[in-house]
Amino acid sequence: MRKIYLIIIVGLLAHFNANAAPNPEMIVVCYPGGSVNAKDANAAMSSMLRVVERVGQWQTNSFNSLFTTKLDECRKQIAEKNPKFAITSLGLYLELRTSHNLIPVVQPKIKGRTSERYRVMAQKDKYKSLDELKGKTLGGTVLEEPAFVGKIVFAGKYDPASFFVLKPSNQAIRALRSLDKGELDAVILNEQQFGGLASLQMKTPLEAIFTSGEIPLMGVVSNSANTTAEERARFGKALEGMCSDLEGKKLCDLFGVESFAGVDAAVFEPMVKLWAEGK
Repeated sequence: MRKIYLIIIVGLLAHFNANAAPNPEMIVVCYPGGSVNAKDANAAMSSMLRVVERVGQWQTNSFNSLFTTKLDECRKQIAEKNPKFAITSLGLYLELRTSHNLIPVVQPKIKGRTSERYRVMAQKDKYKSLDELKGKTLGGTVLEEPAFVGKIVFAGKYDPASFFVLKPSNQAIRALRSLDKGELDAVILNEQQFGGLASLQMKTPLEAIFTSGEIPLMGVVSNSANTTAEERARFGKALEGMCSDLEGKKLCDLFGVESFAGVDAAVFEPMVKLWAEGK
């Protein structure tokens, strides 16, 4: 499943119930292109929210969340709700950072890393480079955000919408099966999806014909105009302490997240530059 760490954070901020604290804070959660079933995710993750609230010493059910996999809906909700905190993809953060005063708060750490690479996979020996894919079909979950793929993953060298025939999918495994059958020419994968390839039984060997540079993982962002430094620090500290909590660690382990780490906004400056300069 694409970017499982996002699902975890969704759970941290799952829907409040009838016993919610007065005026719970709305957290907008954006998971573009994902196949997450919000009802199932919230049911599984509600206990994690309790952990975060306990670690951060908030009243139980202090947070409410609004979850969407649709880009336009996410833009709309962030504009209308003006939330103090949000969970966004890197692409949405880069798009909305100026207009909504967004700054990163925490990143997930997965297998010791807070960054990832993207790869374009094709059948072995069929294509040697992205240039050979001009006019060919490209599938994948991240294609819900073509601007991100073009400006960040391809560093502005290729415009996905005009260079490829895009075939977005909300399930990486479905796109990979189509690639295996020859129904797609290539599939773009994030780090976690690439790591899961070994567990799939593919009839045709695959190889990466493109590997991106290191791209930071996105986690929680805050609106610097309607939060204080103290609020941001408290929220970040609660997330950082979650995976070392006895109950929280069980849930972090379940989803492969080692910890949440505080963020220096400078980590994202190369991405901001690429976004500004991208086609």
